[in-house]
Amino acid sequence: MRLANILGGLAAVLLFPNMVLAAEPLPQRWVSSGGALSEWVVLLGGESKLVGVDTTSRHPASLTRLPSVGYQRQLAAEGILALRPDLLLGSEEMGPPPVLEQLAAAGVRIERLTARAELDSLQANLQRLGQLLGNEAAGQRAFANYQARLQTQQQWVEQARRSQEAPGVLLLLGHAGGSPLVGGVDTAADWLISRAGGRNLASHDGYKALSSEALLALDPQVVVVADRALEGDAARQALLQQNPALAGTRAAREGRLLALDPTLLVGGLGPRVPDGLAMLAAGFYPASQPLTAEAKREP
Repeated sequence: MRLANILGGLAAVLLFPNMVLAAEPLPQRWVSSGGALSEWVVLLGGESKLVGVDTTSRHPASLTRLPSVGYQRQLAAEGILALRPDLLLGSEEMGPPPVLEQLAAAGVRIERLTARAELDSLQANLQRLGQLLGNEAAGQRAFANYQARLQTQQQWVEQARRSQEAPGVLLLLGHAGGSPLVGGVDTAADWLISRAGGRNLASHDGYKALSSEALLALDPQVVVVADRALEGDAARQALLQQNPALAGTRAAREGRLLALDPTLLVGGLGPRVPDGLAMLAAGFYPASQPLTAEAKREP
């Protein structure tokens, strides 16, 4: 009889894994590390569970009023343990590893989701968040809505390309106009440029600093500025002041320097990415009617 019970339980695990997960106690005190993941937690109805967030979790504004646990790559165990979390949520960008090991040893559940800019990855993330929040249907609805918005964006880009050539673009990630890192292949920057209808001129892997001569030689038609400290015109002016060679590019001469919120590049594809794509696409294809009214705000 006992063997039959064991075999029956094993069959339930294999055939109905979601039912088994639902039987586990859901975490009630969360610390979230990674802006996109924190935003998804809020959108899926879990904001009341958050007791702390990292410094990249700035949207919605209510998250900035929660205790900060520092930058996602430089977490400290003491500050997190002081918040008595059941769960630390983050991506593969989260660290350092010794701190995560210390937290796990102290009984904190570590959930690491992917930060890859891919729809399949996003779908898996939303499914897992839905499970952890006890509301898988919300995750499924969020992904379906996201897919629909991206499809609309893609159709807009295809229409714009019929009358305008795809521009050559560089995305520069920096801090207060200092030496920026250029987003290359297999990055969130590359995904955003491509989805917004641009051609990423950077062919290296990851994020890499390029010399002034290299930036000038690439001569981008559009430069996207993602500054961690400054916004809008202040970010653009600081970039040109600290990197005067950029003034000689077509992008600077034609005033096509677009400011982008850098938190859109952190933690994978977040809820605000479709809005960011609409803004970038409006800058890439100025002769076309912007997809959204908000996209008109960014020159």
